[in-house]
Amino acid sequence: MRLKRFFLRYYPPGIILEYERGGHLRTKSIDLLDLTPETNLDELVSEIRQTEPLITESRAEKVKELVLRLQQKQGQQGHHRFCFCKVRTRQYLLRLLAVSPLLFSLTFCRFITGSYDRTCRIWDTASGTELRTLEGHRNVVYAIAFNNPYGDKIATGSFDKTCKLWCAETGKCFHTFHGHRAEIVCLAFNPQSTLVATGSMDATAKLWDVESGEEVATLSGHTAEVLSLCFNTAGNHLVTGSFDYTVAIWDVASKRRVHTLIGHMGEISNVQFNWDCSLIVSGSVDKTCKLWEAVSGKCVATLAGHTEEVLDVSFDLSGQLIATASADGTAKVFSATTHECLVTLKGHAGEISKICFSPQGSRVLTASSDKTARLWDVQTGACLQILEGHTDEIFSCVFNYEGDAIITGSKDNTCRIWY
Repeated sequence: MRLKRFFLRYYPPGIILEYERGGHLRTKSIDLLDLTPETNLDELVSEIRQTEPLITESRAEKVKELVLRLQQKQGQQGHHRFCFCKVRTRQYLLRLLAVSPLLFSLTFCRFITGSYDRTCRIWDTASGTELRTLEGHRNVVYAIAFNNPYGDKIATGSFDKTCKLWCAETGKCFHTFHGHRAEIVCLAFNPQSTLVATGSMDATAKLWDVESGEEVATLSGHTAEVLSLCFNTAGNHLVTGSFDYTVAIWDVASKRRVHTLIGHMGEISNVQFNWDCSLIVSGSVDKTCKLWEAVSGKCVATLAGHTEEVLDVSFDLSGQLIATASADGTAKVFSATTHECLVTLKGHAGEISKICFSPQGSRVLTASSDKTARLWDVQTGACLQILEGHTDEIFSCVFNYEGDAIITGSKDNTCRIWY
């Protein structure tokens, strides 16, 4: 193995190593989830050298320099106040996902929307102009994703029962994946961008080969719609959440179900791995979230306190915090280690359908049917800012990579860009 170059990852903190083995370029990450501004650099670099053979003595000083940059970035939390910048109108706007073009880029140049008008559209964030329209589906485009960290492909899932794979630069359709017997409602790329997973109302998930366009596997076992799915950061496991009240963990290599997570008393609204792949969180209409060990499938905690359905759930990038959004109009932040509720976020006048952490983990963003999005302080639970201007329910919200821009999507058929 020969180390070629380093990439810096600010959120969560880490260093990506690009190396050559057998004539092929590969990457691996050194995750520094416990890094703080007070961490001793010499001790940390020494620990890295002991566990990572690619980091030789000659590379130690460069690693130290990169870790120092990560520490400096952590000290730049800031108290950014967002101002409305642009609005983009699209008839029947349905879903929104914002991306950075590369995991290592600090820009936030594009986002995509899927729509009832059967298209997916790519937008330039800075100018608010439409870059490209992806046409070809025969029904609602409901699920969309970029293949981060590469950002050169887009997958779209539709109520026409197909998934399409597109070139993000030219808009060319590479493949149309046929095989589901009902609407596709969720999808995801694996981190290596070699597979696309789709979840459907036909109670199955499927794996598709990005290069060939062929179906790799049908993951059967759920008895109701698969509404949520997520790869872990290693790409070797997929988790699915279903209306049958269960969560399933699948081994990607063998295409077998490893665990069925049973315990919820209602439909699963969302499932997610934490960054180090050790935990899974699930939200349910039974008004609770559950925390599960990814390896054993054991339920380690039930996070309760909401009085209505839990509609969304999210880990922060460090995997230390969990945020929940509920139809009761409140959001909560829980500790992933002690499982206690740290703060309850009160102020919305309607259900909260979407919640996410800022990349730094110091802020939480919520989207509500009360036509506003709100920014909250994670430590105190104080509402820092109300983002107003939409004229109907806000169903989606997201930070950019740096955490200094926000996009909101609404049933008023617009998305708004905030800086």
